[in-house]
Amino acid sequence: MNDLKIGYAEENINPKLGIAIEGYYVPRFAKGILSDLKAIALAVKSGDETVIILSLDICEIDLNALNKIKSAIAVKTGIKAENLFISATHTHTGPCLKDSGYFDYNAEFVKEYLDFLAEQSAVAAKTAIQDLKAAKMGYATGKAPDRIAYIRRYKMKDGSTMTCPPINDPNIDYPLGTLDKRVNVLRFDRENAESIVIMNYGIHADTVNGELISSDWVGWAQSTLARSLDGVKCVCIMGAQGDVGSTNVHPTDSDMNDTEISFDNEMKSPGMARFVGRALAGTVLQVYDKVQYVDVDSIKIITEPCKVDINVPDKKDLPLAHKYAELHGQDRDDLIPFKAMELTTVVAEAMRMVRLENSPKTKTMEMKGLRLGNIALIGIPGEPFTEIGEKIKAIGGFDLIMPCALTNGYEGYFPSKAAYAEGGYEARTSEFKDTISDTVVVTAGKILKKLK
Repeated sequence: MNDLKIGYAEENINPKLGIAIEGYYVPRFAKGILSDLKAIALAVKSGDETVIILSLDICEIDLNALNKIKSAIAVKTGIKAENLFISATHTHTGPCLKDSGYFDYNAEFVKEYLDFLAEQSAVAAKTAIQDLKAAKMGYATGKAPDRIAYIRRYKMKDGSTMTCPPINDPNIDYPLGTLDKRVNVLRFDRENAESIVIMNYGIHADTVNGELISSDWVGWAQSTLARSLDGVKCVCIMGAQGDVGSTNVHPTDSDMNDTEISFDNEMKSPGMARFVGRALAGTVLQVYDKVQYVDVDSIKIITEPCKVDINVPDKKDLPLAHKYAELHGQDRDDLIPFKAMELTTVVAEAMRMVRLENSPKTKTMEMKGLRLGNIALIGIPGEPFTEIGEKIKAIGGFDLIMPCALTNGYEGYFPSKAAYAEGGYEARTSEFKDTISDTVVVTAGKILKKLK
């Protein structure tokens, strides 16, 4: 028997101009608005249980920001913190939520914005609850088209591993991984109201670059679906995307339409965001009318703690790490003997070592599980590699399992075990040892078992 109600609301979360922009290891400050940032709240109710799914056009939500948002929602709605499933879209042209510690990121601007973000999130959650209407849910899995997503880590012919190598570099050998092209789609048809879609796919929202605030490809996917489906609303929740970008390292002439090569060797521009967003909206359109409708007679949300091993740096590596971190903080990257993405890698690695210099060897992080009928969402507080997402989906036991990256916190990259031996930006900068992929998958299995 179906017993589902769904409510929807969105609020603008554009920052003031001048705020620091998150996403790279170079200082950027907002000079204008290319496309609006949103806080989108989906209220989900069955029986006496109400859950808020909140999608924020933010690069990452650290625990301080997460707790502030949770508290604001609890005060305004009475919804307990455990019933919040909060995800970032990972746009690399959104505002910072914390001071980096290396550049003057205007901490007062960041603090002010965080207060604003928490308030707007709470308003969206309250409005979504007020908008609850009887609904039915359907699910489907589409296939993303070619040319929008690529494994971004490559084995080079000289034996090295590189993330985002230069376009047409003759040293490129082959990608280190396989794409998961599955696009998960949930469709909610509400009585006398717009339908709502949740789209879950793993690719970085890093297709724009620059110093204009933008929702990246996410905004294009949402607006395209709204125009194509008589106002249908779309919530984008990132899948396992830690090793997936949108750059073809061997482009044809048409691949370069409306795009350019950025400082970090990637294809980025507003045109690239439009292309990826429209293409993914097209995937949703292909399956929208053929979803499998299922009853939702109950919902359940749980939090599962897990102990993770920290990648504490070797003391012999710390002097050079401190040197690179200090040079970077002084805006003297020209004295670090690397360029483009290799420079980004060594700087990020150095900052990781400095940050973890006195860290304990383990810590506890939390993952989330949300069941809607026989559909399961697994919230992962960081950026898991594609392989991790595929292993979670393969656990089975549900009609559809959706790995949800950047959810309820941000702990950085979760690489595959093999990536640590191979090298590359993500593995060298991860705060975790190579046991992290197994830990995430095992914890996901525990969540799925408890959700049944």
